[in-house]
Amino acid sequence: QVQLVESGGGLVQAGGSLRLSCAASGRTLSTYAMAWFRQAPGKEREFVGGVYRSGGNTRYADSVKGRFTISRDNAKNTVFLQMNSLKSEDTAVYYCAARPYALPSKEQMAYDYWGQGTQVTVSS
Repeated sequence: QVQLVESGGGLVQAGGSLRLSCAASGRTLSTYAMAWFRQAPGKEREFVGGVYRSGGNTRYADSVKGRFTISRDNAKNTVFLQMNSLKSEDTAVYYCAARPYALPSKEQMAYDYWGQGTQVTVSS
């Protein structure tokens, strides 16, 4: 079992930055590919980006490419989402997720473990 806890959400003005963290306990994250998803009010949860188990490669949704960066520190059992140039449409609850494979997936069903989410609100 892996327990994931997100933190770092909050209220920020458009154009600003936030850094989300996802801390894991229970098992080492080094055996999991990790991803961030988000869900805006009235919308379905969507893939934001993912990082390979090795940490060497990442994938991003087109909507965040060039603005968001995912990284991981396996020694600290933590994954990060650095969000820059935030827009009002980035407002959502952000979730981290883990799957016991080398590569991340864009599909929610591919993930075994989820955090409880952290709210990000971008004011225009």
